[in-house]
Amino acid sequence: MHLLLETAAASGNQFPLAFTLVYVVGFIAAVTIGSIAWYNSKRPAGWESKDRPDFVPKVDKES
Repeated sequence: MHLLLETAAASGNQFPLAFTLVYVVGFIAAVTIGSIAWYNSKRPAGWESKDRPDFVPKVDKES
């Protein structure tokens, strides 16, 4: 355990740039893909003329 603490202290606690870039690029990709999915989420294909099932709650756009 003491060896692990010495190794962590010797490295200077610098977080690698590659990990930071992966997190940033992943966040941007998730926001972009989520936004596209949200804008296109009216009804699934083939369900445009179907009624809403009883167990799905009705959400008002005004609230």
